[in-house]
Order: sequence, then structure tokens, then C-alpha cells
Amino acid sequence: MSATASPFLLKKITLDFKEITKAGLAVSVVFSSVAGYLLGFDSEHPFSWLTLLMLTVGGYCMVGASNAFNQVIEKDLDALMDRTKNRPVASGRMSPNHALFIASLLTIIGLILLYNINAKSAMFGAISIFLYTSVYTPLKQHTPLSVFVGAFPGAIPFMLGWVAATGQFGIEAGTLFLIQFFWQFPHFWAIGWFLFEDYEKAGFFMLPTGKRDQSTALQTLLYSIWLLVASLLPALGYTGKLYISPVAAVIVFLLGIWMIFYAVKLYQLRTVKAARTLMLVSVSYISLLQLVYIIDKFLR
Repeated sequence: MSATASPFLLKKITLDFKEITKAGLAVSVVFSSVAGYLLGFDSEHPFSWLTLLMLTVGGYCMVGASNAFNQVIEKDLDALMDRTKNRPVASGRMSPNHALFIASLLTIIGLILLYNINAKSAMFGAISIFLYTSVYTPLKQHTPLSVFVGAFPGAIPFMLGWVAATGQFGIEAGTLFLIQFFWQFPHFWAIGWFLFEDYEKAGFFMLPTGKRDQSTALQTLLYSIWLLVASLLPALGYTGKLYISPVAAVIVFLLGIWMIFYAVKLYQLRTVKAARTLMLVSVSYISLLQLVYIIDKFLR
């Protein structure tokens, strides 16, 4: 092998690994887990760089494994959609067996790392992979309820960080789960709206009514409102050790109004542009919300 061929091959392998694990999505999911961990540690459960490292790498492995399994299962369907036709397995650059090996290896590594944090973390990681690959993925071709099912594994990472820090699943972890659970709906329905034609090519049912209509837009708005309510629960003093100050609550409220504003715009306009804007706002919203929670904890 020539000296120039080796760096080229390494670059190709790196790019394919990033695509098979959907690195951008995986990193954002890991950020949620890290946020949950930073909220969870305290004097009773002290901060540990080793635990944080295992959570970060283990979390990436679990998300990456889910995405790799998904791309093997949907390789023929991915080939039909413009958005996914160039993925490694769909395009033929990577064999399904190779992708399955990567997915299986990532699953094993991820579970070992999470188990070394605590057993509950490994359990939730395993539940996440199972629901995503064995329930959500096959349901996408049959019912809009797939988004509801997919919201469960999608909501686990934020809560997983708290469980990794404390070893406990209680009202605090449940509240973090609830926030990210409600967030999934406006986020993914916005994606389903502006990619409607592409999803239609593969026969995926991503919108609650199956159409870009007023009812879908209304449900998107309602879940945005419920998301605001859930995000303010820590300000009420009923969520155990998870608490935000009145100042943080005001900021969280304004973030929620920002999200609701663009959900209202989608309801009024029902356009692809409005849906794309809501999707972008939702991505910023969840990251900013988590940062507000974290900063508030360290400033109090």
C-alpha cells in the first residue's frame, strides 16, 4: 500500500464510522447525558472524571450501535430516500455484516462501560437500544405511533446521566426523562413535516395524522406547551434534589415561549419553512435548557 493510499483509507474508514454511528446526533445525545450527570452529582455522590469518561464513551457507543443497527435494518429503505441514500450500508460502501459487527461491538463496549458505572445505567442503555431497534424502527412503516415509542429511548440520555451520578432512579431522573420525552414530539414532527416527501418514498409514517395538516400542527403546539410545563417542574420544589432558582425558571419560561412561538407559526402557516425553523429552534432549545439547569446549579 502506498504512503498516499494509507491516509486516504483511514479518512474513508473514519467518515464511514461517523456516518454509520451518526456522529452529530450521537454527540448531541451524549451532551444530554453529561448534562444529567452534572446535575446529579453532589456531596453524597461526588464528581468522578472516570465515571464521566465512561458515561461519555459508553453513551456514544450505545447511540452509535442503535444507529448502526437501524441502518442495517433499513438499508433498502434508506436507498429510496435522498437524505439517506449515501449512508454506508445503503450505498453499498459497507456490507451489512460489517455494519452488524460494528453495531454489536459498540453494544458490548457500551454496556460494559455503563455497567462499570452502575447496573441501572447499563439496564437503561440496553432498554434504549432494544426499543430503538426492535420496536421504533419496524413501527415506522406501519403507524405514526412509532414517534411515541421512539420518544422513550430518545428521552433516556438526560435521565441516564443522573442515574450514572447517583445510582438511583427517582423523581429527579423521572423529571429529566419527562422533559426530554415531551421535547421529542415537536422536534421529530417538525422533521417529519419538512421531510414529508422523502419519508413518503420509504413509506414511513412520521406525522401523527399522516398528513401535513392542521391537526398535526395543533398536536405539535400542544406538546410544545406541555414541554414548557415539564421544564418548570423543578422550580416548584416537588422534584427532590433537582431544583432551579426563580431566575433560572424565568429564563426557562422564556425559552419555552420561544419554542411555542415557532410552534404557533407552524400552526398558522403550515409550511416547510416554518417546520424547518421549528426544528432548528428545538435543537437550540434543549441544549440551552440543559445549560441553564447546569449553570443555575453551580451559581446557587
